[in-house]
Amino acid sequence: MSDAFTTRVLNIASGSRETVVDLTHECEQFLRDVAAGRGGLLNVFVPHATAGVALIETGAGSDDDLLAALHSLLPADDRWQHRHGSPGHGRDHVLPAFVAPHATLPVVDGRLELGTWQSVCLVDTNRDNSNREVRLSFLG
Repeated sequence: MSDAFTTRVLNIASGSRETVVDLTHECEQFLRDVAAGRGGLLNVFVPHATAGVALIETGAGSDDDLLAALHSLLPADDRWQHRHGSPGHGRDHVLPAFVAPHATLPVVDGRLELGTWQSVCLVDTNRDNSNREVRLSFLG
C-alpha cells in the first residue's frame, strides 16, 4: 500500500459509565506522524455496534448535554427488543443510528481542519464494554 493511505488503531479505555472521550489530540498526533504536511482526509471509525463519533465542543458542558440528550432519547430501560447485557443495553445498539460510527474530516497542510470549538469525540453509552478501538485512517 502506498504512503498515500496510512491507518492506526487506538485502544481507548472508556470506562464503565456513559462517556464522551475527546480524541482530538490523538488525531492531531497521528497526522503529525503520517501526513508530512500533505492535504487529504482523516477518517475516524469506531468498529463497534454500540459507539459513535461526534464533532462537538468539549469542556463547557456540551459533552454532558449530549449524554443527557441521548439518555432522554434512548432511555436505559426495558423497552428494547435487544436484551442481553445490563438493563437497557438494547438502546446502546440504536446509538449508531443517531451518532454515526465514523467521521471524515479535511486535512490541510498536514493539519486537521476543525472549527474553533469542535473536538473529535468517541461517544460510548455501553457500560458493558470498557475497551474500545478507534481506527484513524489518512488518505492524502
